[in-house]
Amino acid sequence: MAAQAIDPSLDIDRDTGADIVGWPHVVQCMGDFFTTAFGERIMREWYGSLVPRLLGENMTDRTIVRFFSAIVTAIEQWEPRYRVTKVTPLRVGRDGGFAVRLEGQFRPRALLGDFTSEGPRHVTISQQGRSPVVVT
Repeated sequence: MAAQAIDPSLDIDRDTGADIVGWPHVVQCMGDFFTTAFGERIMREWYGSLVPRLLGENMTDRTIVRFFSAIVTAIEQWEPRYRVTKVTPLRVGRDGGFAVRLEGQFRPRALLGDFTSEGPRHVTISQQGRSPVVVT
């Protein structure tokens, strides 16, 4: 009997404790590295993104571009299963909140070196004041 390989994208759902795999796992991972600042994790100092450090800054044109850049850079660095193809601002408020829609290609086997796309997926990232970033 041959040993069966474990899917490298298999993980635990942070809310339910159940197994999570596929697109829901990609979304959960994005939420994790968007809310983790560089240097926060012991032994993984370079895990995370610049997004938490930008929270609460004045929403100037420069800050907005830095948010979008931090989001896309984090995905490129930490999530090979999703390739961003388009960034669309949905809301930028004077209250410091924002929402952005990312469109891209879901590549479910990218952790195994197969970058074949399963098709387009979109994700909405929003933030209000100093509250955590929400990925849906």
